[in-house]
Amino acid sequence: MKKWFAVVISVLLIGGLVACSSNKNDDTNTTSAEASGSLAAIKKADTIRLGIFADDAPFCYQDADGTFKGYDVELGKRIAKELLGDENKITWVVVNPTDRIPYLQTNKVDLMLADFTVTEDRAKSVDFTLPYEKVSLGIVSKDKAPITSVDDLKGKTLAVNTGTTADSYFTNNYPDVKLIKIDAITDGYQALITDRADAFAQDNTLLLSWAKKNPGYTVGIKELGNKDFIAGAVQQGNKELLDYVNGLIEGKLKDESFFHKLYDTTLKDSFPDDFTADQIVVEGGKTE
Repeated sequence: MKKWFAVVISVLLIGGLVACSSNKNDDTNTTSAEASGSLAAIKKADTIRLGIFADDAPFCYQDADGTFKGYDVELGKRIAKELLGDENKITWVVVNPTDRIPYLQTNKVDLMLADFTVTEDRAKSVDFTLPYEKVSLGIVSKDKAPITSVDDLKGKTLAVNTGTTADSYFTNNYPDVKLIKIDAITDGYQALITDRADAFAQDNTLLLSWAKKNPGYTVGIKELGNKDFIAGAVQQGNKELLDYVNGLIEGKLKDESFFHKLYDTTLKDSFPDDFTADQIVVEGGKTE
């Protein structure tokens, strides 16, 4: 009787293991077919989740009526139109600079289009698309106390956004410069306006646009450090979505001169008159 009971228990245990193994394989197959962030998952959801800034005019910002506008936004809308047949099938996810990598890693967005500068360090955590914009660091300050060189920052306070290239550049290269690290881009401007900071370091394109709209401020340093590039980013390993976006950039969008046309409609009026599209636009993902 004991032997018979032991045999029955063994059969049940083996059967349970087989069933669990079968269920596990079914889940794996489902996951691989519609992995979160994959083209299949995006199409099933009938929306693409795009990470974006709400305060980064003229690149990506939220207007007074709640609509998102700007250079990066129009790229996102075009991707949605190509992938889902409708440029409005987008779930906008507003982020701060420090959110960009974590939001990709924790699957809160499918594609990050928040004015994201490509760096070697960031590329260890996310996969970048081909670039679509050139950028350098700049520094904006008040006309009455212009900062025209890094030496002018001695004894002064500089605002930077936490987790940005400006943050890492000054932290690594100029540890003696007193930094105020803040999250939102608008808070950087506010620190300058209210004299909490003597200057604000961010992307030169962003600062040039802001200074043009705000008399009394000047971008005394227009280019600092290396010439960098802005690109989209996906969760590391999401080759399917990465290849899709890259295919658009180096294919159909290049053939249309998409980004040069986008410069005329979203950026041109925000920059000085002597500024040209070729100073900022990267077409077809080609950096040279």
